[in-house]
Amino acid sequence: MSDAERPTDDSVPGDDEFEPIQVFPEAEEMDLRPGADDCYKCSTCDTNCPVAEVDDEFPGPKFQGPEQWRLKRQDDHDIDDSVMKCSNCMRCDSACPSDVPLSQMHNTARGEYVEEQMDKFSREYVRNRVLANYRRLAPLGSMFPRTTNFVMGLSATQWLGEKLLGITGERELPEFATETFREWWTARGGAQVQSDEKRIAYFHGCYANYNTPEVAKALVRVYEHFGYEIMVPDQHCSGTPMFANGMLEDARRSAETNVRELAAALADGADVVASCSSCSMSIRQEYPELFDFEGTEDVAENTWDAVEYLRVHEDLEGELEGTSIDGSLADSNFAYHAPCHARNQGLDGQTVEVLAAIDGVDAHDVGDSCSGISGTYGWKAENYETSMKIGSEMFDHMEDADAETGLTECPTCSMQMEHGTGYEITHTLEVLEAALVGTATEADAQ
Repeated sequence: MSDAERPTDDSVPGDDEFEPIQVFPEAEEMDLRPGADDCYKCSTCDTNCPVAEVDDEFPGPKFQGPEQWRLKRQDDHDIDDSVMKCSNCMRCDSACPSDVPLSQMHNTARGEYVEEQMDKFSREYVRNRVLANYRRLAPLGSMFPRTTNFVMGLSATQWLGEKLLGITGERELPEFATETFREWWTARGGAQVQSDEKRIAYFHGCYANYNTPEVAKALVRVYEHFGYEIMVPDQHCSGTPMFANGMLEDARRSAETNVRELAAALADGADVVASCSSCSMSIRQEYPELFDFEGTEDVAENTWDAVEYLRVHEDLEGELEGTSIDGSLADSNFAYHAPCHARNQGLDGQTVEVLAAIDGVDAHDVGDSCSGISGTYGWKAENYETSMKIGSEMFDHMEDADAETGLTECPTCSMQMEHGTGYEITHTLEVLEAALVGTATEADAQ
C-alpha cells in the first residue's frame, strides 16, 4: 500500500483528532473529539447550511449540534425533532472555524431521536427505514429488472408511494440495470490484470452495482489501463443513507462487514477505492468518528476517491494529454457539479483540472451550491419543495453554462441534476474511460 500523502486538507480521516465517540451517552462522561466544546456561536455553520438558507423554520446546525449537546448536559433528555430536517450534506463540518464535530453530533442526535422518540409504527419511520436500507430491497428489484422498472414507472405506483409511505411522487424512480455490476464482473472472469505491486479493492456501493453498472465498469477499465489488479470484496451499503435517517444500528452492522472485508483486502496489499463521493466520505470520516471495530482507522486511512487515487499514484493528466473522445461524449462541454461530500474531502476542483487535458472537452464548474437532494432527503414528500429550492441555484448555473451534458460523481446529485434541468448526466470515470480506453471490447461487453 502506498503512503503517498493525499491532496486534501488537514482534517482528513486518519488524523489523531478523530476518535470514536458518543456525543450523547447515557453516562455523564463525554469523550468528544478535541474542539467539540469550542463552539463560540459565530454562526458560520448556519450561514453555510443549504437547508437553513431556504427553510426559515429549520434552526440550523449550530442548534442541532453544540446547543443541543449543552441542553443534554442540563438533563434535557429530548432531542428536538427538527434534527430530522438536517440533510446530512455535512457542509457545516468544513465551514466551522473551531473544528466542532457538527455532523458527528447530528448523526448521534438523529440516532437517539429515532431510537427513543420516533413511533416505530409511524409512516415516517417505515418510509425512512425503507429509504435507508435500499440495499436490502435492490436485490429483489434487480431479479426481474424490466418488470420492476415498468411497475415502478407507473404513475399509479408513484401516487401510492407518496400516499402510503410519503415518498414524493414528483420524481421518477431510478431504473434497475438488466445486469448488475457484480454479475458482469463474474461473467467476465473477474480481474483481467494480475499485479503484486498495483492492487485496489473496489468499493462500488449499492447504486453502481444495481442501477449504474456502467460507472463501475468504467472504473474497472480505467484502472486496468494503468495496470492495476482489481479486487471486488463482499460489501454492504456504506451507511450514508442510514446515518442520514438515524438508523445507527443498521449503519453499524454494515460498517462492521465493510471494515472486516476491506481490512482483509488491505492485508493483501490493496488500497480501497470508491467511485461514489458519499461512500468514500462515509468510510473515511463517519466510520472512525462513530465506530471502533478493529481495522476501522486503517481502512479509513487507506480509502480514496477513484480520481483522487489516480492523480496521486499515476500521472493522470499526462496520460490524458492529447487524448480525445469519440462516440456520444465527443466534443462535449460538461456542466460539472462537485458534490458536497466531495467538497468535504477537499476534492471539489480535481475533475475540472483533470478533464482540461482532454482535447475537445471543457468542464464548467457550476459553483459551490448544494444540489439539494442529499441522498434520501429530497425523496421525502415533505422535503421535496425544500430540496428543489436548494437546487435552484445549481439548476440556473447549469443552464447558463456552455454545456450540453451534466457531470458529477454522486448518484443522487445526478438524479437531482437531471430532474431539475433535463440534461443527460454522466460520471467523471465514464469520461476518463472514453478518453483512455475508448469503446468496450466485445469481451468486456459480455
